[in-house]
Amino acid sequence: MKKLMILGALVGFSSGLVFGLVQGSPWPSVMWRASLVCFASSYLFRWWGRQWLRSLRHAQIERLASPTLPTPPANI
Repeated sequence: MKKLMILGALVGFSSGLVFGLVQGSPWPSVMWRASLVCFASSYLFRWWGRQWLRSLRHAQIERLASPTLPTPPANI
C-alpha cells in the first residue's frame, strides 16, 4: 500500500508541476498546486489499491467456495 501511495504522490507531483509550468504560473504557485495534487493523488491511489485488493480477495473466496465440477470419463 505504501508503494501505491508513493507512486501516486510522484505521479501527482510531476503532473501538477508540468501543468503549472505549462500554464505559466509563478514558481510558488506551481509548487503549491503540485503539492496539493500530490496529496490528492496519493490518497486516490491508496483508495484504488484497497478496492483492487478487496476485489481480489472476494474473487479468491468465490473461487474457493465454488463446487468443483467432476471431470468427464475419458473415452477409451
